[in-house]
Amino acid sequence: MKENISIFFIPLFLSFSLVSCENKTKTGIGEASKKKPNIIYILADDLGYGELGAYGQDKIETPNLDALAENGMVFSQHYSGAPVCAPARFMLLTGKHAGNAYIRGNDEWSERGKVWDYKEVIKDSTLEGQRPIPDSISFFPEKLQEIGYATGMNGKWGLGAPHTNSIPNKKGFDFFYGYNCQRQAHTYYPVHLYRNENRVYLNNDTIAPDRELAPGADPNNSESYVDYTLQDYAPDLMFDEMIGWISEQKDNPFFFYWASPIPHNPIQAPQKWVNYYKKKFGAEEPYLGSKGYFPNQFPRAAYAAQISYLDENVGKLVKYLKENNLYQNTLIMFTSDNGVTYTGGTDGSFFNSSGEFGEEYGKAKGFLYEGGIRVPMIVSWPNKIKPGSKTDLISAQYDVLATLSEITGFEKPSDTDGISFLPTLLQNEEAQKEHEFLFWEYPEYGGQVAIRMGEWKVVRQNLKNKKRPTLELYNLVKDPQEKNNVASEYPKIIEKATKIFKKEHSDAQIERFRIPQVENGLLENNEKPS
Repeated sequence: MKENISIFFIPLFLSFSLVSCENKTKTGIGEASKKKPNIIYILADDLGYGELGAYGQDKIETPNLDALAENGMVFSQHYSGAPVCAPARFMLLTGKHAGNAYIRGNDEWSERGKVWDYKEVIKDSTLEGQRPIPDSISFFPEKLQEIGYATGMNGKWGLGAPHTNSIPNKKGFDFFYGYNCQRQAHTYYPVHLYRNENRVYLNNDTIAPDRELAPGADPNNSESYVDYTLQDYAPDLMFDEMIGWISEQKDNPFFFYWASPIPHNPIQAPQKWVNYYKKKFGAEEPYLGSKGYFPNQFPRAAYAAQISYLDENVGKLVKYLKENNLYQNTLIMFTSDNGVTYTGGTDGSFFNSSGEFGEEYGKAKGFLYEGGIRVPMIVSWPNKIKPGSKTDLISAQYDVLATLSEITGFEKPSDTDGISFLPTLLQNEEAQKEHEFLFWEYPEYGGQVAIRMGEWKVVRQNLKNKKRPTLELYNLVKDPQEKNNVASEYPKIIEKATKIFKKEHSDAQIERFRIPQVENGLLENNEKPS
């Protein structure tokens, strides 16, 4: 068998129009075109597939998100476009899969200088942020602006540095409050955030991430950790700014992108929630900082506290929308940018954070196995989505652009890789187009590619390091944990994936995102990878 396997998926992007389907569904798609809905897209950071009650979590309490699920729809097979922050966000906002994306991994634009020196970045804003996106690449909030939507964002950007054209206010957002730089988001008590294009300095000291507990400090004494809990907790400030901005949107429909940094490391949470879980979990081993970020005396309690705090704020947002007569005409999507992490004192195995997919290094964040890219998604839309509904539709975050285009009426780019899942939201399954495949190409953690085709998933690893490339095939219906590699038994499936990859892959424009074994054709030989 010819072992040429580079795989990714090109989503077909077929959609049905609101007008043509007006008479095909009891929920009345046509109504959406008469009064455009408000849209709130909530993107958690590193939240595992199994960390919500609606997805089987039994230790961390998420009653507000569970209520959102009870009143809306739960997706069981929804995927991120990438297993880490920046490319996942890029693909969400552009509707591109990784074979066509400009950003395919994290890129800190390090040629500028000491970009990883937290204190230097605070002194010099030109060291902040990630590599800029070219002006020629547009994000879908720009399309929403064109049809009269007010657009706002808070949280973590990570798609371009200050003093460039690649900041939220120049990529489709009227308002932004949060972290421009994803490295600065490695503390929830930063020295500054951004309001639009300007720094806003907070009442916090400069505590650089990646500090271990001080030598000689007692790990069981709370006084040993006082340096890591400061005054201004960024998630509080960002939530308040979001509510303030929404309160001003009286005359126009609005889109808000809530890109929460929670529960990405470091583990820093409001004390009331930490106390709650300390009582619930009992004694535990302190985390001393050996795996990055900050020490924490009660890492399990504080990690759970972060998620319950985010859940509490989702509840506060829904309450605000209801009290101000906005809820009935607001579509809310909640999901995560990628799978759960394994650093900084987190304990995914304790929480069963990825459900059945695995939380350990090699299976979770940073990898193209299910634990790294399958994410929870809950969608609520009163009087449109049937309460308590569930779907097994295979979908990806780059489908959001096509979906919102169909809902709101903005013109969808012709080169979009996504497919609208609006028919599924409106229980019009016969009108739902489905992906022939989903496609991933990720240049980090050794170089990886993956394609999902129905029940099948092909994975290749070690494409940029000195190890022997793998060739893996899994049946996700029979083997969702991806333990039984059956590549040798199904050569035609491998051949199909190879053809998809050849068609969908384009060489990365940025050198660091290139995978030589793919782009130089080295996979097109008869040698069988391990």
